[in-house]
Amino acid sequence: MTFSQLHERLRLEMWRRIQCGVVTGKLLAAQTGLRPSHISNFLHRKRKLSLTALDRLLDAQQIDIQELAGPMMDDGEWPDGTIAETVRIPLIAQSTVIALPIIPARSIQAYITIPGADFDHLPPHHSSLRRSWERFIAMRITAEQAIAMEPLLRELDILIIDRHHNTLLEIALHRPNLYLVRLGSRIMFRYVTSDSNRLILRPYRLDAPVETLEVSSIDSLNDFLIGRVCLHLSTI
Repeated sequence: MTFSQLHERLRLEMWRRIQCGVVTGKLLAAQTGLRPSHISNFLHRKRKLSLTALDRLLDAQQIDIQELAGPMMDDGEWPDGTIAETVRIPLIAQSTVIALPIIPARSIQAYITIPGADFDHLPPHHSSLRRSWERFIAMRITAEQAIAMEPLLRELDILIIDRHHNTLLEIALHRPNLYLVRLGSRIMFRYVTSDSNRLILRPYRLDAPVETLEVSSIDSLNDFLIGRVCLHLSTI
């Protein structure tokens, strides 16, 4: 791994965070004390940052240099393309990082590139606690999770999760949203509706059990609803 490769990986990581709405070029300039034009030149490969400026950027965004150099950040996982035309979704393992505002680079297995037009119809519907979260993540469904959702979802299917949609506002009229739900250490995919202060978690299969849980407030939805499934990439 060379310094030039680390420099490029940091540049692409900054684009990823800007694309996800976590940070802006102006905010990066304010955090680092660099001029906005300097940040813009760096992002567009017109100018490289000095070692001092790189250190400022790493500190401001709380990035460990080992994360940039980790094996999951292989050069082949960085598709080239303009940020306006594509959305790069981090594919992550099923773990506690699903509830972290920013996904650590070491937890990213690969990137999935989706045409940006596929997300044009998805305005965010989130509580104030989610504004700083990276918006989209991708996960493979496990065999255990697929059982209650077959044949709609199957083992190893990839699901794109919109973590800026953690309200119960329906996208399609009279069709409940499909969510990634976290119940303690359990992670599941369910249709979710509400009845008074209860969330009703419905599977796709009629013979699978329906679960309910008490919700004390709107903000407590953050504890259970990680986000809405907005795209399904089938393995078949």
